[in-house]
Order: sequence, then C-alpha cells, then structure tokens
Amino acid sequence: MLRIKNGRVMNPGTSMDERTDVWIEDGKILGFGSGEEFGKADEVIDARGCVVAPGLVDVHVHFRDPGQTYKEDLRTGSLAAAAGGYTTVVCMANTSPVVDHCEVLDDILKRAAELPIHVNQVAAVSKEFKGKELVDFEAMAAHGACGFSDDGIPLTDAAFIKKAMEAAARVDKPISLHEEDPSLNELNGINKGVISDRMGLGGAPAISEDVMVARDIMLAMETGAKVDIQHISSGRSVDLVRYAKSQGARVYAEATPHHFSMTEEEVPLYGTLLKMNPPVRTGWDRHKIIEGLADGTIDMIATDHAPHSTEEKEREFAKAPSGIIGLETALCLGITNLVKQGHLSLMQLLEKMTVNPAKLYGFPAGDISPGMPADLVIFDPDGMRTVEDFASKAENSPFLGALLFGEIRYTICSGKVVYPVD
Repeated sequence: MLRIKNGRVMNPGTSMDERTDVWIEDGKILGFGSGEEFGKADEVIDARGCVVAPGLVDVHVHFRDPGQTYKEDLRTGSLAAAAGGYTTVVCMANTSPVVDHCEVLDDILKRAAELPIHVNQVAAVSKEFKGKELVDFEAMAAHGACGFSDDGIPLTDAAFIKKAMEAAARVDKPISLHEEDPSLNELNGINKGVISDRMGLGGAPAISEDVMVARDIMLAMETGAKVDIQHISSGRSVDLVRYAKSQGARVYAEATPHHFSMTEEEVPLYGTLLKMNPPVRTGWDRHKIIEGLADGTIDMIATDHAPHSTEEKEREFAKAPSGIIGLETALCLGITNLVKQGHLSLMQLLEKMTVNPAKLYGFPAGDISPGMPADLVIFDPDGMRTVEDFASKAENSPFLGALLFGEIRYTICSGKVVYPVD
C-alpha cells in the first residue's frame, strides 16, 4: 500500500481541492484521509508543498514508431511523457508504415502494453494518408484504435471527410483533424504576415485554417460525429468553434503550449525551433486562444509532441521539418504563462490536461476518485526549473534554457512510480 501524505489534492473532475493524504493499493485509488481506516502503508511519499493531481492526458503525440525511431520510439516517448507528468497519451498515425491496417495497429498496441504509461493509438482516416480511400473503421476500432486521424496531412475533399465523419460516428470514436488548406499556404511553418515578409518567406495565413474549421464544424453538425479540431492557432477559428458548440455540435478543440506561449515575433530569434504546422501567429491570435481556454471553448491542452533530429532542424528554414517536442515542458508552460499570469486558475489548467482529454476518448483516466486507476502527478507549482535536458531522444524545443514554474516531483502510473526513474 502506498500513502501520499501532506499534499494539496486537486481532482478537477469532482472539484476536489483539499489537503489530505492519498492511499493507493493494487494500482487503484483506495481513498483519502489520515489513514487510520486503511492500515499501515508499505511506502510513503511526502508531498508537502506540492499538488497531487490526476496524471496528465495528452491526446496528440508523435512517437515516430514504427519507421523513424531515430527521432523517437515508443519507449523514449513514454519516458518523456512520464518526465512531464503524463500517464496517458494518444499517438498519431503518421508512422511508416501508416497505421491504416490492423497488423500495424496490433504491433504497436502489443509493444505499448509493456510501457510504463498508457500509450494509445489512433488509426489513419485514409489509406496511406492519400485522402482517397477510407480505412476499415469497424475493424480498426475492434482491434483497439481509440480514434481516427490523418494528422499532418489535411483532408481537403469535403465529400470524403463527410464519409469519414459518418464512419467515425457509427463506431462512436473521435475523428481528429489537421486544419490547413494547402492551396492557401505558400510555405508551411510560419505565419503569413509581417515577419514572414521580413524573412523573405511565403508563409501560411490564418485563413488557411479558418476555411477548413468552418467546413468541418458544419459537417460535424450534419453527421453528428465527435470532431476534434487539432492544435488551433487562429483567433477566428476559436470563434468558429465557439459557434459550433453553441449549436450543439460535438466539436472539441485543442491548443498547444507553444500557441498560447509564443507569437510570430519570436520566429526570427528561434528559427526552425519555432517552425510548426500550423504556425504560431500574431499576439491577437494568442490572446484569442487564451480567451478560448479561459471560457471553455478550447477543451484541451495537447502538446503535438513532434521529435526531429538536430541535423534535420539545422537545415534552412524552408527545408527543415515542422514541429517541436512538448511533453516535458507543457505543464510548466501552462503554470508559467496561464496560471501565474492570471488567465486560468490551476484547477482550470488541470481540467484541460486531465479530465477533459480523457472524456474525449472515454479513457478511465483524468480522475483520482476512489476506485479509479492510480495515475497521478505530484508537482510543485511554485518550484522553478531551467529546461536543460530531455528524456526524449530529441531536443527540438524553443524552450531549452527557459526558466519555468512547475517542478514535477513524481509521476505514478497504475500505482507505480514511473518518474523519476531509478
């Protein structure tokens, strides 16, 4: 039996916020309190000065396995997640081969079962990510796919995405969408505007996201599908999602830490380390994203953890791949740039990193009520850390060297300490 004592226990799903002890047995939450009714603990963790919360849940990561394991693999990705306080993640399907057949999915899930955290896998929407032929939604769902996404490749055919939403609705699984119209982008990875002009680069305008979001929220209303708008970056798209919710659509939205922390003004400073799809945009867009997080329009914070090698990121801007790693800095950035700045309460932040993403997929996670899996993170919200190294294989982060609030002390998954690693 494990006892976590002297901590501030915060459970967003039940609005619990009190100083008490947490008792864990056989991988489950046994209960809260002084412990006289539970007996004697075999192991004790002193959480004095720390918050004890549900393990974080990330619905958007890339572990590059199979096919590009020089960037990341299932094990190193899970270690990076644990180091960031995450106990549950959802991997995207843009691997090599693409996760578009049951054999590929079965292999990933079999290996994932041996990992220290819960690693889930979406299936592709289209075979080979070509946007032409649907995968077998029923078969992939039966084999354990938790949802469907062609993330990284926008689906531009409206009739095709309508059929995909209908298929997702039949199996009652989320469909997650990368919203950029390639025909409107001159160069991916940087916002089309003053900074891209100054750097002599074409850029990707916000309208490229807006038109896709507008299309897909209307299709969501038509089909009844559960639709996740991924890594929202445009202020107008935030307003579109708000409208969809007001009309009763099953539309959800996620924002990344880099989109609520950075703007295009910082791209010349960080170069390719701040190149991602969709790009960070203007200060107004960042403000609208924070506004959407605060009022509930944006349900989740997701990292879009996207590892690349140093050599790949050191290419010239136009040729470097897009994406940054994010698992090990997400909670810190949320505390530093949202909570400490007064935009969100700590409970609101945790809601968007635990119970809300768990609800999207129906995971038994994001909640530390008695009887639930003992997946927790213990962190000091006032402790400061300098971002110096990573458990990930990759280091492509503009936050390397940053001084951030939020020091993670322990990550516990199924009742076992998975961070720090012995």
